Order: sequence, then C-alpha cells, then structure tokens
Amino acid sequence: MLNQKFTEEEMTRIGSYKLPGSYGPASLEQPKLNTPITPRENMMRVMKGEQPMWLPNMNRDMNIVCPDMMPDASARAFGGIDWFGVDWQYEPLTKAAMVRPGTRRLSDITKWREELIFPDLNDLDWEKDSKELYHMLPNDRFTYFIIYNGIFERLADLTSFEDAFCYLLEEQEELTAFFDKMIEWYIGLTKIARTYYHADMILFHDDMGTQRAPFFSPEIYEELFIPQYQKLTGAVHEQGMFIALHSCGNVRRQIPNFITAGFDAWEGQEGVMDKDEIMETFGDQLVQIGQYQISGDLTDEEAVEALRHMIETRGRKGRCAYRIRDNRPRKGNTDLEDEMYRCSRKFYDTLIG
Repeated sequence: MLNQKFTEEEMTRIGSYKLPGSYGPASLEQPKLNTPITPRENMMRVMKGEQPMWLPNMNRDMNIVCPDMMPDASARAFGGIDWFGVDWQYEPLTKAAMVRPGTRRLSDITKWREELIFPDLNDLDWEKDSKELYHMLPNDRFTYFIIYNGIFERLADLTSFEDAFCYLLEEQEELTAFFDKMIEWYIGLTKIARTYYHADMILFHDDMGTQRAPFFSPEIYEELFIPQYQKLTGAVHEQGMFIALHSCGNVRRQIPNFITAGFDAWEGQEGVMDKDEIMETFGDQLVQIGQYQISGDLTDEEAVEALRHMIETRGRKGRCAYRIRDNRPRKGNTDLEDEMYRCSRKFYDTLIG
C-alpha cells in the first residue's frame, strides 16, 4: 500500500466527517478523501518515524478534544474561573483570554499546601461528556487531547511572572514539591483522556519564551523541569499514547531539553525561529506540529508554491503535521488543503521511488 502512486481519484470526496468543535458543543464538517490508508494510519507513521504517504493536515486528519466542562479549557478560551480559581479575562483583539490584571490566587509558593485545593477529577462526569459530545469522533482519524496550563504556566498564573522567575532561583526545593503534586494531577488527567476519549496523543501546553529567547536558561530547565516532564511523558507512554509539548516563543535553545524530557512532538510558534533548521537538526528525534502561515499578500499560485517549498524542505523527513492558516483577506479559488495533500503525496512518491 505504501508503494501506491498518487492518482487524482484520491481527491474524490467519498463523504464527510461531522465533528464536535475543539471545545465540544459546536459541530464542524471536514471532507473525507479517497486516501489509500486512513488519516490515523498516516499520522501514526509520522509519530513512529516511518515514511508517511502525505503530510498530515491537522484540520482534516485529526480529532481535537478539549472538553469545555474542564474549567481550564473554558477559562482559557472564553474567560472565567479556571480549575485552580484563577480569573481569566477574554480579550476580543486576540480572541483568547488572559489572567485578569491584579489577580493573584497564591500569596507565595511556600504556602501552596495551605492555600490551594487540587481539584478532584472524579467530580466531573467524563463518561457522560464523552458519550454525549464526542461520540461522533471518527476512529480513522488521529485523536489528540489538549491539556492547558502546564507547570510553568500554572506557577505564573497562580502568582505572577515576576515572582515565578524569582522562585525558580530562590525556592527550588518548594517548587519541586509543588511540581511533584502538579504532575501527579496531570497524569490523572491523561488517564481520563485515554480511557474516555481514546486519545492517541496528549498536547500539553507550557509556553516558555518571549519572541527573542526562552524565559530561562537550559540549565534551569534541566534541573527543575526535565525530571518532572520525564514522569509525565513516561506515564503517557505507558498508556500507549504519544505526547506533544506546545511551547510558544523563541525556545530554540530548549529543543534538546524537550527531547531529553521525553516529548515525541513539539508545537511551536511560526516566525520567531528557523523551523527548517530545527527540522534539519532535530527532525529525527522530534516531530513538528502546528500552524503553517500563508502570507496575506500571496496569490493562489504563490501560496501553493509556498506549501510546496515547505513540504520539500521541512516535510522531507516526514516528521511534521500542520494546519493551514490562510492570512489572505481575499481567498482565491484554490483549495489549499487539497493542494497540501496533492503536493505532499506526489513528493513522497518521489522519495519512495
């Protein structure tokens, strides 16, 4: 099957996928193409380091699960109170939420035992949610479950960015105890993702950089974060899932640490790092996922050429998956998602020979 050459018959719509929205209730629809293997089988090949038949499209080929009954999910998306009592404020300009200015849930990291109550994950009816809102998830697509507010993000959300950086230097013993408890709680959530939503992968959010550099040194990451993340990634792997780290900002210096921590994939920000170089250097060890940005000033022909260039450079190792973000105010007549499939199928045909 892997040697099956591309034909235009594959572009035939043989049906459609009716899907829940990222946060559950809203319904979406994606076309189902006449592919030689299923989208899930193709993405599994990427994650296992095998040659895919096309570059996976995160819109068309994947199920996104982030139940909005999780307070973190609803607060991060729409504003409100998250799982740990932090107040989030929706910002229309960015179409996302941020911690409401002046909010501080934890007075000091040394007081986390007295001031924080870790939510009981059993208080939510996961079985009911999965059956009512996610029963339509097609099993021939790759499913990933999003967990927001990783251990650094949680620390900063509960206190402040300024104090979080101070704690990294001055309260390492207390931080380690706090992170131990947080990771134990997150592992419980990954078990729910596997049991009730049949996730193939966890996407774990923990932004760690400005547009110029990481928030802290690789040495700090090695000392405080790698031991914690190795517990998390190890537990996820034991359950038969992959795990990806979402980390925005210019985190190029931390990429080796992400690999050591046990992450299978990384979702990073476009435009602040040379992702072609990162793929060339680390692609054999770390899958890249995320958005591929189409510049707002491109014609249809130029947009297709940009996709082709990405496929033939960054996609050469078969270790990436992207959703297309078309920033053009006026979209052309070319279906760019069709073109990403067509161009990548043809390109991978040439590699197979």
